[in-house]
Amino acid sequence: MSVSLEHYLVLSAVLFTVGLFGALTKRNAIVILMCVEIMLNAVNIAMVAFSRFITPELLTGQVFAIFIMVVAAAEAAVGLAIIISIFRKRDTIETTDINLMKG
Repeated sequence: MSVSLEHYLVLSAVLFTVGLFGALTKRNAIVILMCVEIMLNAVNIAMVAFSRFITPELLTGQVFAIFIMVVAAAEAAVGLAIIISIFRKRDTIETTDINLMKG
């Protein structure tokens, strides 16, 4: 039995759903960032799968996946810097406890 495009797309959809559910329901800012990373990896799987099965001679899906990984690394670095800054000021990273509009 070979692995088809549908298998990769189901895996991608499940990962994206898990990441979306976590990002919308969790309160911890670091867990939310990790869920966003899971969603970006799900998109990478879908891009590479489409590229492999639809146009195997072109590497467009792989190139886009590399760009997404670069953006994800930058997002993680900036996000963690913001979370560390908030933690130093407020002593919490729970998103329900953080209200930056209050003094």
